[in-house]
Order: sequence, then structure tokens, then C-alpha cells
Amino acid sequence: MQELTHWINGKHVKGTTGRFTDVYNPATGEVQAKVPLASVAELDAAVADAARAQVGWGATNPQRRARVMMKFAALINENMDKLAEAVSREHGKTLPDARGDVQRGLEVVEVCMGAPALLKGEYMNDGGPGIDLFSMRQPLGVVAGITPFNFPAMIPLWKMAPALASGNAMILKPSERCPSTSLLLAELLQQAGLPDGVLQVVNGDKEVVDAILDHEVIQAVGFVGSTPIAQYIYGRAASNGKRAQCFGGAKNHMIIMPDADMDKAADALVGAGFGAAGERCMAISVAVPVGDKTADALIERLVPRIEKLKVGPYTAGEDVDYGPLITKASQDRVKGLITSGVNQGATLVTDGRDFSIQGYENGFFVGPTLFDNVTPEMDIYKEEIFGPVLSQVRAKTYEDALKLTMDNPYGNGTAIFTADGDTARDFASRVNVGMVGINFPIPVPLSYFSFGGWKKSAFGDLNQYGPDAFRFYTKTKTVTARWFSGIKEGGEFAFKAMD
Repeated sequence: MQELTHWINGKHVKGTTGRFTDVYNPATGEVQAKVPLASVAELDAAVADAARAQVGWGATNPQRRARVMMKFAALINENMDKLAEAVSREHGKTLPDARGDVQRGLEVVEVCMGAPALLKGEYMNDGGPGIDLFSMRQPLGVVAGITPFNFPAMIPLWKMAPALASGNAMILKPSERCPSTSLLLAELLQQAGLPDGVLQVVNGDKEVVDAILDHEVIQAVGFVGSTPIAQYIYGRAASNGKRAQCFGGAKNHMIIMPDADMDKAADALVGAGFGAAGERCMAISVAVPVGDKTADALIERLVPRIEKLKVGPYTAGEDVDYGPLITKASQDRVKGLITSGVNQGATLVTDGRDFSIQGYENGFFVGPTLFDNVTPEMDIYKEEIFGPVLSQVRAKTYEDALKLTMDNPYGNGTAIFTADGDTARDFASRVNVGMVGINFPIPVPLSYFSFGGWKKSAFGDLNQYGPDAFRFYTKTKTVTARWFSGIKEGGEFAFKAMD
């Protein structure tokens, strides 16, 4: 069995604690590797080395740091298939989905090639009599990223690229369920010219997470995961004087108006609801058709599309639509929520609980599941299922549909499908959700904007990637300067204040 490592000072380093956790193949249910869980002492050593390395890296010209990002982007492209296979092997995603995971992270690296422009300060000449003012952005020092299992490439890249391009050193704590991709990315960064020690990959569990949150040298923490953990990390980090951006769960609604193109809406819902087995914080998990006629037409189109979905291991080929869930516990939880939906009165249209694949009976698969007549009081509506389950909640009017979305405690993403521009504009203006799609089911902003939700989906003032990331990973210093002119008189200089 493979024993994975940490990445410390530019090389693979075995763990010293004797504590490990299993890394599964989700398609077979078999343990394929074990990953070491670091101690507080190991973290302390990694942070100390990172702090030493950051001094030189932070003093490096931003343009030279950007060149490392350029080389890194080229290496990611060259190793796309290798990275995607690592994602699929540990997460279970299909290979096309895994390549998309890498690609969306790569796009943030590409934006970081322009770091010098994003790191510029401001200047004012003669802000007062003889007074000039200017500001500069400087790195924080050592920062940390704590990333989830569902995007093993994308979210580590969202964290590390802007942090490193800004001149910081980073401690990356990837999910212990999918650690290999982060280790591969660390290797590529070294090949791109990143100095040893500037990126440290430290695998671990809650012991290491708490140590990161309490460490006096670490200045900022970025996290993506569930809402309860996001809130915990934000609170503990903030109480220790750290910057924190913590992104949590979601319950994303898609409103379908009577004038929408029903075929396009159904196609969008199948992709957004069941892609990646629903393990996406931007997945559409709630369809809200306005009017019973719209709801009936939508169900009529959804069922045949869902029945055609191909579920299987990533090794089954490029035409697999989605793979297994990440763990047996996740599979059991999703099946339990489906059962609760039945018991609480929702109409089960398609049932994925008994789904099985010959030869992969022990894999963590759940078939595509569709509910109709779901109400806000049901567990399948209130909880983030994080599985291939789509719930249809019928709304009588547009205002009812909008209120349903706005009353939900989560505010990550939402969408509306309509042919009416006024309705779309009203929805985008009024809805209290951070990312909005108009005839677009998964409105993840392009990499030169910023990603972030509202309400219980996000904790902190600044979003991920884009301009906000450079604000988060730097601190602003403002200088007020006044010079005195020297006037030569009789061979001597008489100094006169420019008041």
C-alpha cells in the first residue's frame, strides 16, 4: 500500500507521528493509500521554515514572482492528464470533470500572471502643500489554506496562486481524503522556480487545523468546507487576530418561469444537479418551477434525461456522467436523507438508493434521485445533501419563488431561467445571494472576478480569487511624505519648510 508524504522545504517528507488515515478508492470501497497526520511539532517546524523562506520571496520583484506563475501554468497544462487522474483516483470524479477541476484552478493561476498590476498601490501628488501620499501593498508573511475534498485541484490553486504571487509563504492543509493532487502541484511549483519552503503541504486532521488557527506566525487562513466548520474556523482564527475567509455550505435554488425554454432548463438542471455526484457547493439542489403547469412540464422532461445518466467509475470511459460519493459515510447519509424525504411526504420520482454496478458493489455509489412536492419543512430541503439528489419545490407565483430563495439560510448561488428581461433583472437585483445565474445554472464567476456567497455560505469580508484575493493576502501601508527644499545662499544651504 502506498504511503503518502508531506511536502516540506521542496521535498517529500514522511510523517513522524505514526498516525495515519486511509485514502479510499471510492469506486471500489478499497483502501488504496494512507496519509500521515502531522503533529503540532511538525507544523511548527514547517511554519518556521516557511517564515524564513518568505523573507526572500516577499522581497522578490512582483514581476519575477509572476514569471513563476507563468511557468507553473505551463506545467499544469503539460501535466493536465496526470493531475486529472490523481483527482479521479482519490475523489471518484469522471476524467472530464477532473480536468475541469484542474482547468478552473489553472485559470486563477493565469490571472496571477498579472500580479504586478493587481499589487499596485495609489499615489497622490500635492495632497497638501508640498505633501505627497502613496500606498503600497505588502505580503502578510505566512498564510494558510485549508481545502476540501470535492475540488482537490481547483480550490488549492485558488488559495495558493494569489497568496504566493502576493509574496507570502503558504501552509497548505489539503483534505486527507484527497491529498495526492496537492503534492503533485507542489512538485510543479518547485519546477516552476518557487523557492523551497515557500509552499509547505502539511497533511493532518483537527489537531493540525487547530494548531494553524492558534499559530502566532500564521497571519491569515482561507477555508472551504461545511458551514459549521467554516463558522468555527472563522471564529477561532478571528479571536487569534488572524484574517479569515471561510466558505461553507449551500442550498442553491433555480427558479424556472413559465416562459422559460423547458428543454434547456431540464438540461441545465440535470448537469447542475447531478454532475460530480452533487458534491459541489454550487450544485443546484432545488428546482423551483412557477405554477403547476411549469412543474409538470419540467418533471416530464427531467425523468427521461435522468434515466439516461450513466453512473460508474472513472475508468469506465469518457461518457460516464458521474461517479461515486467520497466515502461510505457520505453514501449512507445521502441514502438516509432520501428515506427521510419519503417518510416526510415528498413524492419520490426516481430512486437511487439501491443503485449498484456489477464488479463495484462495494463502491460508494448513489443513483440519480428526483423528488417532487418537496416543502421547506422537510429534511431534504433544509439540509445540504451533497449528493445526486434534486428536489422540486412548486411555487405558485414568482414572488413565492423569490421569497423561498431569500428565506433560505444559505446564500451561495442561485439561478433563474426565463425569457423575460425585466423578471431576470428584478431577480438579480433583489435576491440576497452572492452569485446569480440568468439562464445559467452554475454561476461560478470567471477567474478575474471574485467568488463568494452570502449569509451562512460565507464568513469574512473578502472573497476568493480575483481582485479580492490580492486584497486578502496583502496589507496596505500608506506613506505621507514632505520634503524640504535646499536653497543655496552664499555657499551655504538654508532650508525652508514647504508649508
